[in-house]
Amino acid sequence: MTTVDVHGISLGIESFGDDDAPLVLLAGGTTMLSWPDALCERLAAGGRRAVRYDLRDSGESTTADPQAPSYTLRDLAADAAALAGVLGGGPAHLAGIGVGGMVAQVAALDHPGAFSALTLAGTRAVAPGPVDDDLPDHDRAAMGRLFARPMPDWADREAVAEFAAGSAEILGDDPAAARATAARVWDRTPGTAPPVQMANQMGMVFSRLDCGPRWRERLPGIRVPTLVVHGRHDRFFPVGNGEAIAREVPGARLLVLKTAATAIPEAAAGEVAEAMLALG
Repeated sequence: MTTVDVHGISLGIESFGDDDAPLVLLAGGTTMLSWPDALCERLAAGGRRAVRYDLRDSGESTTADPQAPSYTLRDLAADAAALAGVLGGGPAHLAGIGVGGMVAQVAALDHPGAFSALTLAGTRAVAPGPVDDDLPDHDRAAMGRLFARPMPDWADREAVAEFAAGSAEILGDDPAAARATAARVWDRTPGTAPPVQMANQMGMVFSRLDCGPRWRERLPGIRVPTLVVHGRHDRFFPVGNGEAIAREVPGARLLVLKTAATAIPEAAAGEVAEAMLALG
């Protein structure tokens, strides 16, 4: 892992594969570890340079004040375009998962020349807050259970990992995998201040961003090959959100992971990597 400077900020990155291979840029949601190791390795084995990176205020990237971010969703999209230019020297395949998928949509729309293909995993086409009437919102029962849980002691690595495992169980994800990832995220977080740990573990900073103006109506303007990946049992962004994106982006392919929920499970890494590689 290392950092790369782009227009005045540092972004933490990790690379898999040959530096001269076509670039697949993986926007975390919010940390790079949202993208499974196995998927990155499969992409590299398929002849790509897979680079996953942390969004601002997470991991090894510039961390300022997650409780009062001074940047917008458009700035995060510009980060992706700038990073693709620095790393690839040509259009890159951009992939975003969760909130990183929102960044990826806006980046493809605002900076079309920077990207040659687009993968959107477990995301939706509207900003945090009230959802459009035709889109399924978060599963109410799951959200009720999630937000009824007391927060952990963010200075306690094991408590944070156990909290993540419990959240994964509620969302239908693998608790053991979530526990292991949370411990790795904790180890990479710059300090134990609760706002910083929450930003890394839960992406809380994203709910405070200026995400205007809307971009859903612009999706038909995406002109690069697009793959939409969504878990059939996703309780956070139910699958109807992915289906809507696939309908509205011209020629998009929808890949529904039949046994997955919010996270991409390791068992699905080969299937997802194969579909991504097929975009070119």
